Amino acid sequence: MEDVKQMLDQLRNGEVEKIHINKANFLQFREQLIKDEQFKYFRGEAKQGGDVIYTFLKEPRA
Repeated sequence: MEDVKQMLDQLRNGEVEKIHINKANFLQFREQLIKDEQFKYFRGEAKQGGDVIYTFLKEPRA
């Protein structure tokens, strides 16, 4: 799933401010996200309806 890796790289590099993942693609996206070496720097905010907005943090989550 090269699209997910590219999306994560764009977020990490500051090319995009956030990534919107809809409910239908969440599990596929998350599967790739948890494999990322900087997983703890990504923050997901759940929205009503099952969509998630991801941002990249300067400090890792606890």
